Amino acid sequence: MQRYFVDGTQFSADSVRITGDDAHHLIRVMRAEPGDLIICSDGANREVEAELVLLEKQEVTARIVRELPMENEPHIQVWIAQSLPKGDKMETVIQKCTELGAARFIPFVSERTVVQYEAKKEAKRLERWQKIAKEAAEQAHRNRVPDISAPLTWKQLLAEAAQADSGLICYEKPQGQGIRAAVQAAIDSAGCGGQAGADSKQKPDGTNRTAILVVIGPEGGFSEREVAEAESAGCRAISLGRRILRTETAAMAALSCILYEAGEMGG
Repeated sequence: MQRYFVDGTQFSADSVRITGDDAHHLIRVMRAEPGDLIICSDGANREVEAELVLLEKQEVTARIVRELPMENEPHIQVWIAQSLPKGDKMETVIQKCTELGAARFIPFVSERTVVQYEAKKEAKRLERWQKIAKEAAEQAHRNRVPDISAPLTWKQLLAEAAQADSGLICYEKPQGQGIRAAVQAAIDSAGCGGQAGADSKQKPDGTNRTAILVVIGPEGGFSEREVAEAESAGCRAISLGRRILRTETAAMAALSCILYEAGEMGG
């Protein structure tokens, strides 16, 4: 069944309107007809199964058949802080990590970032990233679309880390702690086994689910100074094993390990 994220204002008590690219996709790509069933979510508090009743050129109207439980999100939030990589690697990170269950993406510029960051292109690039996240969330049957921040400086990222309950920085040098022990320590410190603890901080999405920030470096890795600064800001340096991973691979590997240890990858 096709799934679409629509703005909450497009819901009424008994119907939902689908407009824009989603309406075009239903009409032109899916060749939908009245009577077809779809799932619509506002990405926050409501998800429904709905029956198409009216397909117009720019808008589709569907009758709400039943309310659905929103239970596909991990009980633990993982925030991916990714130093801007070359080419379209950031798009790959957003797409695949959204499918896996990342709750938030925080792009940033670090000492060895190769990409020349241009503020003028920020809005257009952010819009594309958000579209990729939305489509990946729909494909993976997520209940929420991950938040994507505008790119931050290194100092801004360290300040942002204070919003998370725990922080991890991936570092290839030997002093990095194994990710399994670090994740278990983060979960244990929250005292909730991945569930929202009483002392868990209020998050940007309005929830208080335990959040773990994982910081991924650029193609050239982090400098020792950056790792020291991250540790001073409360992050643990972790290792992803003896092999050196590409920056986009590291993000997916770290996320998978964290969700597995939190019991979110098949129990």
